[in-house]
Amino acid sequence: MIAVSIVSHGHGILLKNLITVLLTCPEVSQIILTWNIPELVDIPQDNRIVIVDNQYPKGFGANHNAAFALCNQPFFCPLNPDIEILENPFPGLVQSLSVSGAALAAPLVLAPNGGIEDSIRYFPTPCILLIKAFGVPSGRFAVQLGQPDFCPEWVAGMFMLFRAEAFAQLQGFDEAYFLYYEDVDICVRAWQQGLKIVACPSVSVIHDARRESRRSLQYGRWHLMSLGRYLWKHWGRLPNIPDFQEKK
Repeated sequence: MIAVSIVSHGHGILLKNLITVLLTCPEVSQIILTWNIPELVDIPQDNRIVIVDNQYPKGFGANHNAAFALCNQPFFCPLNPDIEILENPFPGLVQSLSVSGAALAAPLVLAPNGGIEDSIRYFPTPCILLIKAFGVPSGRFAVQLGQPDFCPEWVAGMFMLFRAEAFAQLQGFDEAYFLYYEDVDICVRAWQQGLKIVACPSVSVIHDARRESRRSLQYGRWHLMSLGRYLWKHWGRLPNIPDFQEKK
């Protein structure tokens, strides 16, 4: 039913724990694991696991697009290896896709301390980015755990559940983004093509965000380059989407 795509870049024990949990989820019929760099990790043995060994590191979009070429399930789920699953999220997400008719569903993402991450957001605009640059949280939806499903503008790429036919229609992620903003871009294109996105706050997972772009010059450069591409590609051409909640 669901093909999960995971890209590991030295994630070690986190990856082993995640795959172990995923294999207990009846909805997961395929796990496509991409080694973006060589690793020695003792992962569980299961015929649902497909291994891809990259000859050289690829970007987020290129890796998940390559995994999608191996997907033989009706749903496709790009999933970060640093996600922790405490309770099976897939029944609720699949149900939400069925009820809403959406192309993409995402759970509420929590920090390890139980706080709500800013994974459900409004499209970045120069105004939002300027406010955020001064350290003021901006652009996120005010979401509470357990509230009804709703349609945000975009959801973060750490956990996305697509209808496979919708991912194919969108031609996957834009590989010109090496890292960052691929998730914003694909959500913009989904709305432009009349495809709905649904957030499911009744379903939650945990993400221990690394925020590499704040500590690494290379990650920072990738972040700025991706931001520039996003603004060049979409600014002034963003789809009009109703405000479902007030900005926080």
